[in-house]
Amino acid sequence: MAILADENIRVIVQGITGREASTFTKDMMDYGTHVVAGVTPGKLGQTVHGVAVYDTVRQALREQPAEASVISVPPALVKDAVIEALENGIKLVVVISERVPRKDTIEFLEVANENKARVIGPNTLGLISPEKIKLGMAGGPVGDVKKAYMPGCVGIASRSGGMTTEVANLLTANGIGQSTCIGIGGDPVVGSNFLDLIPLFENDPETKVVVIFSEPGGVIEEKLSELVIAEKFQTPIIAFIAGRFVDDMPGIRFGHAATIVEGDRGTTKSKISMFNKAGIRVAESFSDIVRIAKEYVKPF
Repeated sequence: MAILADENIRVIVQGITGREASTFTKDMMDYGTHVVAGVTPGKLGQTVHGVAVYDTVRQALREQPAEASVISVPPALVKDAVIEALENGIKLVVVISERVPRKDTIEFLEVANENKARVIGPNTLGLISPEKIKLGMAGGPVGDVKKAYMPGCVGIASRSGGMTTEVANLLTANGIGQSTCIGIGGDPVVGSNFLDLIPLFENDPETKVVVIFSEPGGVIEEKLSELVIAEKFQTPIIAFIAGRFVDDMPGIRFGHAATIVEGDRGTTKSKISMFNKAGIRVAESFSDIVRIAKEYVKPF
């Protein structure tokens, strides 16, 4: 089974009339995702790829019930868009938008917690459960998605949206399929991170092993290691950590906003040390992910 979303979930797209959202809406629909409505204030009555557009989430849900929303709006509008979705009963929100003010993210995550809803992102490409559902931009057009992803038993959680697809493609090329693949988002503050997602994979009977793509910066990986030890998780975890050179360049940002090391906090050395203590397998090279995965699953 997929975690977070399956082929039956109904989806709205907030900001659907924008160029980016219009493009990934078509890609989602081509992959079989049930996009039932779009929302852009002032665009009531329009359609995008045959999907009706409404002024508000409330209007949309009155006509087309849904459980999830994918949001692609300007950064300053993200907080209101997320809260509007949450207050109207949406339980899964995927925020594609980048450069969302950190204060705004913290505020809408509080609302999500109050409403017992889950947020992926901001600054995420989304998630895919191969041949079941695609939410957001992950994998690109349907042809590319079908080449990179195949159904199977390896879960993927990545701090890099693009590397979510790269890891999946590496596995697929070696005959190893995936259960659910998630880009958690590259911002310093995001909704669901490794601490939230690994327990879901642990409880998913379809997922036999999890691959996490990590980067320097932040302490989520260290906390994950502590969680794995405390909860005695049984699902094997393989970790690849990019950018080990960043340890020698403290205070400098590389790529994602979250990729910054201050002192000993968030260094790759610290993450690797904690992974080793928790029994999390560390892939020394990108291709090493496959060698380790084959110890737990048989390629098709």
